[in-house]
Amino acid sequence: MSKFKKWYCAGSFIFACLSIILTIILMVTQPVTAYASSTDEGSVSSEQTAPDGEDISDLTDDTQTLSDGNASGGLSILWNNDEGSVSTPVRMLLVLTILSLAPSILIMMTSFTRIIIVLHFIRTAIGTQTAPPNQILVGLALFLTFFIMWPTFQTINTEAIQPLDRGEITQTEFFERAEEPIRKFMIEDAKVQVRDINLFAEISGEAYETTEELYDVPFTTLVPAFILSELRKAFIMGFLIYIPFIVIDMVVSSVLMSMGMMMLPPTTISLPFKILLFVLADGWDLVIQGLVQTFY
Repeated sequence: MSKFKKWYCAGSFIFACLSIILTIILMVTQPVTAYASSTDEGSVSSEQTAPDGEDISDLTDDTQTLSDGNASGGLSILWNNDEGSVSTPVRMLLVLTILSLAPSILIMMTSFTRIIIVLHFIRTAIGTQTAPPNQILVGLALFLTFFIMWPTFQTINTEAIQPLDRGEITQTEFFERAEEPIRKFMIEDAKVQVRDINLFAEISGEAYETTEELYDVPFTTLVPAFILSELRKAFIMGFLIYIPFIVIDMVVSSVLMSMGMMMLPPTTISLPFKILLFVLADGWDLVIQGLVQTFY
């Protein structure tokens, strides 16, 4: 697992550096064009393009002054063809930033935390060290997360991403609309506990007692409370999973002690029986079904 973390950190760092370099190159090489036209008769319209390498701060600083003069018959400035949308370099910077933060967002604000912890508990309880391997567990947790979070992702795409792409809402409205489905998932589907929210709310001198009040909780308070709630629920599920396998270990150990085979490790004998029990009980279906149903 430590080697996987090292490769993951190195890959994330390289990806972030390449994203920053690509964004800087695009912002430097992208020309900026300003259009000026007069509303009076006989006036002259002109087009000015800032050459490469030239400081264009004076051109952008005068945009507000020139646009204010349009009301009194002065000049008017068309920004991005008068659509008011975000320019391409800035949009690419935002997209690359979101992609860089996507793993953290996926882990902290979705069902991934509870799923991956429970899957690791299963592997540890059975006693298999590397079966199934970490890649399989992470991949299964990711697909289960997509399955559980798909209605939330669709709501965000319909109510936030598509209107922003069409230029119907601003970026501030986009973040507000995207926050609502995630907040609903944390409160209603994942059922974040009130005591976890109050743990962080007491620090800021606030308290929440009912579920309706949770919709007014700041997002910076709701996210860490949600993570603590997910950890608690995952460890409770892991404890319940451990119980039948501990019973098998105790029975095997008692049998070996009664036979005088004290030098033989009990885990060596109990491992095949635990795998057999897990397969006969159709353990994977039961665990996955229980995990998914905890979010509905």
